[in-house]
Amino acid sequence: MTSLATAASAAAPPPAAPVKRVLLAAPRGYCAGVDRAVVAVEKALETYGAPVYVRKEIVHNKHVVETLRERGAIFVNETDEVPEGARLVFSAHGVSPAVRAAAAARSLETVDATCPLVTKVHKEAVRFAADDYDILLIGHSGHEEVEGTAGEAPDHVQVVNSPDEVDQVVVRDPAKVVWISQTTLSVDETMETVRRLRERFPSLQDPPSDDICYATQNRQVAVKKLAPEADVVIVVGSANSSNSVRLVEVAVQAGAGASYRVDRAAEIQDAWLEGATTVGVTSGASVPEILVQDVIAHLGAHGFEHVEEVRTATEELMFSLPKELRSSLKAAGRDVKPPRREGRASLPVSEA
Repeated sequence: MTSLATAASAAAPPPAAPVKRVLLAAPRGYCAGVDRAVVAVEKALETYGAPVYVRKEIVHNKHVVETLRERGAIFVNETDEVPEGARLVFSAHGVSPAVRAAAAARSLETVDATCPLVTKVHKEAVRFAADDYDILLIGHSGHEEVEGTAGEAPDHVQVVNSPDEVDQVVVRDPAKVVWISQTTLSVDETMETVRRLRERFPSLQDPPSDDICYATQNRQVAVKKLAPEADVVIVVGSANSSNSVRLVEVAVQAGAGASYRVDRAAEIQDAWLEGATTVGVTSGASVPEILVQDVIAHLGAHGFEHVEEVRTATEELMFSLPKELRSSLKAAGRDVKPPRREGRASLPVSEA
């Protein structure tokens, strides 16, 4: 009996190896504001010729910055590094009135590539300051977007970095307090900060519309959907990209076994994939799709050949190019429409 059982066991086929798969988040990568800003620099170089100066990084992605630098863009930290009368592009993150004034003082020809959704937050700060509100700006101190927004009304704005800072907030009149936010934050953490602020200031007012941008929210929702099934989630994005860093945090909070951020495929460590059968992949809103596809190819070479897209939304929004650039393109008889990028459909939206 024992010999028969042993023979049967020996004849049985070995168990099939588990299928290694990639769950690819959608939406991912470039948002409309990033697309607009990158195209603005590209069009400026084509229209005016090199060099074109850019204040700070046009968007927070190493690959994008390096590529534009190779084409003739010169990235600077402040306006006083730009020769008088030269052309300067303001990044997607926006600038304060003080920066605009400094550019004007040097007679710089400026192209404003600020994301229209960031401009909306700037306008909110100006309006609430005019009504003498204390403005609680939920965001990360030192981030360009926060510096630009706070600069619109420095006497009225105080930055709240996290829920843990709520107890330190001091306002003049608890009946006249409003919150606004950086556009690239974690939705969940922001709402927790707002909840704690409202406990302290029951009359706290909300902004007229959600400040966290649609793309940030969509990418977080997609990661939340795939994370519970993923042993590992890889987020493509640079270290100074706030929304990319948030995606790493959101993935772990949503149930991923682990999550890592990489700028490019070569940074993926083999140890991260050991024992994994499902890897989630997404990218921040300033990441070109070519970097994601390199990650997919890298994972395929490690046995993760089955790719499933996890889609939670379809984005069709596109912003028109900055008005200064549109005027130059029209004068030259050239197309003022931004090209379609990353497979997104085109739905031009004009901003004031």
